[in-house]
Amino acid sequence: MSGELSLNINIKEPRWDQGTFMGRAKHFFMVTDPRNVLLSAETLEEARVIVEDYRAGSAKPGLTEDELWRAKYVYDSAFHPDTGEKMVVVGRMSAQVPMNMSITGCMLTFYRTTPAVVFWQWVNQSFNAVVNYTNRSGDAPMTVNQLGVAYVSATTGAVVTALGLNLFVYFRFVPFAAVAAANCINIPFMRQRELKYGIPVTDENDNRLGESPNAAKQAIMQVVVSRIGMAVPAMAIPPVIMNALEKRAFMKRFPILNAPVQVGLVGLCLVFATPLCCALFPQKSSMSVSGLEAELQETIRKTSPNTTTVYFNKGL
Repeated sequence: MSGELSLNINIKEPRWDQGTFMGRAKHFFMVTDPRNVLLSAETLEEARVIVEDYRAGSAKPGLTEDELWRAKYVYDSAFHPDTGEKMVVVGRMSAQVPMNMSITGCMLTFYRTTPAVVFWQWVNQSFNAVVNYTNRSGDAPMTVNQLGVAYVSATTGAVVTALGLNLFVYFRFVPFAAVAAANCINIPFMRQRELKYGIPVTDENDNRLGESPNAAKQAIMQVVVSRIGMAVPAMAIPPVIMNALEKRAFMKRFPILNAPVQVGLVGLCLVFATPLCCALFPQKSSMSVSGLEAELQETIRKTSPNTTTVYFNKGL
């Protein structure tokens, strides 16, 4: 029965062409689907078994190609692409919409006082720290001490940035400006080990060639751009709409609706912004061998002289 399904389907790569924005968008709409957060441990384990068995050359009897791809995307939504470990739920990209809509909605609602700004920025940057660590590139672990230092540095820097911007930016847009600036601090701090020791780079056949800090710099820069892009619609559009709605008699009569309406608007923006901004760059990124460190270039010339381009997981 296993012969019914071809064993030549390349599920190491996404189902759609990652050389195009549309292909990447389709891929990330699947990976970031909020419904994946609700999947049971049994469903995730079943998907893991299907994927790992198929990669080993064995297909579950009666398995169809659509079921295989469904299992692959369930697997991708919950397991780290480099380490294979199950990711903490709130750190998964499928949790971005429900988590961010709640936090961002509160940031946009409670922005008028310094304690509120500090609290919600701390909550947001603590969440971001978990996401940034969970979706890091590479398979090298961080020690508890390294993780603690990275978390304190990232969240402190982000909150201080928010407070500074609170003095100079129009109040409604303090959360967006602060989050955009804080992403430039949080992501590099939470992934500082990659910047110091590098991330794995491979040839086109996935043969590991070494670790490169230069590749890590490119990966982190792309992730920062994507994260800021995610924040633009969710934090720039709702304030404009809310400014208009708050002038209406209905909202003045029922001010308690302010927070839920704001959260709903943020959620609507994030449903589209999250996958589309993840799709700005391929997750399997690349760079020329000439852009690597001199020592690594020399190693590659000796061990893989025909390789001109290396590939790496940029993280999310």
